[in-house]
Amino acid sequence: MVKRLYSFAVLLGALSYGSIATADSELHVYNWSDYIGETTVADFEKETGIKVVYDVYDSNEILEAKLLAGRSGYDVVFPTARPFADRQLKAGILQPLQKDLLSNYGNIDPVILASLADLDPQNNHMVPYMWGTTGIGYNVDKVKSLLGEDAPVNTWALIFNPEIAGKLASCGISLMDDATEVFAAAKIYLGIDASDFSKATQEAVAALVAKTRKNIRYFHSSQYINDLANGDLCVAHGYSGDVLQARARAEEAEKGVNVAYTVPQEGAVVWSDVMVIPKDAPNPKAAHAFINYLMQPEVIASASNAVAYANANAKATPFVDEAIRNDPGVYPAEATRQRLVVLIAPSNNETRAITRLWTRIKTGK
Repeated sequence: MVKRLYSFAVLLGALSYGSIATADSELHVYNWSDYIGETTVADFEKETGIKVVYDVYDSNEILEAKLLAGRSGYDVVFPTARPFADRQLKAGILQPLQKDLLSNYGNIDPVILASLADLDPQNNHMVPYMWGTTGIGYNVDKVKSLLGEDAPVNTWALIFNPEIAGKLASCGISLMDDATEVFAAAKIYLGIDASDFSKATQEAVAALVAKTRKNIRYFHSSQYINDLANGDLCVAHGYSGDVLQARARAEEAEKGVNVAYTVPQEGAVVWSDVMVIPKDAPNPKAAHAFINYLMQPEVIASASNAVAYANANAKATPFVDEAIRNDPGVYPAEATRQRLVVLIAPSNNETRAITRLWTRIKTGK
């Protein structure tokens, strides 16, 4: 019965999209890598007749640079709400939603909507997509072989303690190429409030990262997925779903690579990614059609099943695979949630200072 009702809803949706497909036959989407269902785009094209040009990025900074430059050519993009979409909204580069074109908007979890209301009053610009944490992915067997069976693995010390990281460097440690995330993790490890952007704190954080710089194989925000899956990396600072994708790929390969994800005991960043429409989007009607399509429970559930991220759709949970729903790496337990912190946007001057420190760390100069 549920499937029959859903099919009828899809039929109605296809009828309503007809005029959009005529007026706006091409949609340009810019999303994170490995962050959508395997057939989502093709299914949308088939249902609506709208051709999708789909590009990917692996850091908020790359997306933001394109948006701030103007004329990006994209109709729908997926920034992290804090601090990026917040900053973009304040800069006036996002357009308000036409909620009359979003018939599935009522499916979004009201609790998650409420969590974004301080950034986006009345939720007029941002539609929550997925949410997750940024923690540590690691090769269970290699870490134990180098640190011992009883070695603690749920701590940022694996990366930020030079003595411990030095023992793991031979099998590879990676940091995200994202100053916001790396500096936040370092603050959490040091027991400093993540919203503290004082000069003294930034210098302390930079010094901490610099001390372990020699142990870092590379800075990248997506390469670690394959490297963890292939056993070419020992420890990776990364997004929860990315690490769980690496775990799934390792299991499918059946080469004995055992990947795990942990939210460190000191705490970690929790984030929400949102769907927004740039102010200069060429085809805003098609953009609304795509966002509305992704708010269908079964559609977004299939994406969660593919990428191992929790979605923001309250009605999608029954369609999410049980293994995903019950995985604490995807849906953290309450005790874990108590250790999670939300990123706060630094000022423009603070951002410039962070960028200078980050460049100094990466170049070693």
